[in-house]
Amino acid sequence: MTDPTQDLLPEGLEDRLPQSAAAATRIERAMLEAMGAHGYDRVRPPLVEFERSMSRRMDGVMTRHMFRFTDPASLRTLALRSDMTVQVGRIAATGLANAPRPLRLCYAGQVARIQGSKLEPRREDLQVGAELIGSDSVAAASEIVELAITALEAAGATGISVDFTLPDLVDTLADGPMPLDEAQRERVRRELDMKDAGGLVEAGGEAYLPLIHATGDFAGAVEKLSALDTSGVLETRIEGLRQIAARVGDRARLTLDPSERHGFEYQSWCGFTLYADGVRGELGRGGTYCIGGSDEAATGFSLYPENLVEAVKADEQFGDKLFLPLGHDANAAAKLRAEGWRTVAALSDADDGKTLGCSHVLDGAAPRAL
Repeated sequence: MTDPTQDLLPEGLEDRLPQSAAAATRIERAMLEAMGAHGYDRVRPPLVEFERSMSRRMDGVMTRHMFRFTDPASLRTLALRSDMTVQVGRIAATGLANAPRPLRLCYAGQVARIQGSKLEPRREDLQVGAELIGSDSVAAASEIVELAITALEAAGATGISVDFTLPDLVDTLADGPMPLDEAQRERVRRELDMKDAGGLVEAGGEAYLPLIHATGDFAGAVEKLSALDTSGVLETRIEGLRQIAARVGDRARLTLDPSERHGFEYQSWCGFTLYADGVRGELGRGGTYCIGGSDEAATGFSLYPENLVEAVKADEQFGDKLFLPLGHDANAAAKLRAEGWRTVAALSDADDGKTLGCSHVLDGAAPRAL
C-alpha cells in the first residue's frame, strides 16, 4: 500500500507551480533591473557558509534561525543562510575592500530559516535587496528609500507605504535627557514595542509615555516627536527623516512609529518598513547600520516579495503558445521564437495544440489561430 504522506513537504515549504513561478521570476528580474539601472552591481554569495563567520557578522542577531550541519571536508559547522545582508557585508569587507566608496551592491536569492512565525509560517523566502556601503548619511538613506520604492513599483506593487522608525531612539534619550540603566532600557524598549502605557510606567519609563502617541501619519507624528524633543538631542534625526520624506514626496504614503524596534535590532539612526495595497504583511525593511566585523557604515534594504507573488500570480501572462506540427518548418519556428513566440513541438500525431494550451498553430511559415 502506498504511503499517502510520502510526498508531503515539510511545514513552511512549498512548490511553485508554473503561474506562481512565472510571477516570482518576473518580479525578481524587474527588481534587479531597477536596482541595476541606478548603478547597483549584483553579487551572488554562496548558499552555505561557515557558521562561525556568519554568526560573527550577524552579531548574535537572528542566528537561532539558521540550519546548521557539519562539513565533511573541513569538519567545521556550516550554516544555511537565513539572511543575505550579512553575506554582502562580508563581500564588501573582503573581496571588495579596496573598491571605491560609496559602494553600491544588489543581490537576490533564496534564504531559509529553521522556523517561521505565527503570522508568517513560511520558512523559505526570496530575498532581494540593495546595500549602499560606506555611508549612512541622509543622502544615502534617501537614495535607499527611493530605490526600494522604485523596485517595488517595477515589480507591480501599488499603494506603497513606508513606515519610518528611529531604532536608537531609546539609547539616545537614555544617554541624555531621560536617563535609564541597562536593565531599564531593555524593559522600556519592550513596553514601547507593545505600546503598553502601564507596563512602561512599571519599567521606570514614565517620561517615555508621550512616544506612544507620536505615531501615525508622518507629517503629524514628526511634529509631535519634535515637540517632545525639548533638549534637542533628536534634532538631527528628525531633520533627516523630514529630508527623506521630502525626497519621497507623494510616491508613497508615509507614516512614523519612532519607537518601533522589532526587526531593527542592528539598525542605527534610521529604519523603515515597506507595505503595499493588496499584499498581506510587510514587503521588506531597511535602514542604516554598521557592517558586522568591519564596523563600516552602510544603508540598505531587503525585500521579501513572496506575498506580492501570491497577490499578482493570477494575472501573470505567459504569452501565446504556438503549436508546431510534425514536419514543421524549423527555420520559420526559430524566427518566430526570436520574435517572442513560445513554441510547443508535436512529438506524435496524437498531440493536439489546443489540448496543450496553444493559441496558434504554425501553418507553413506563419501562425494561424486555433
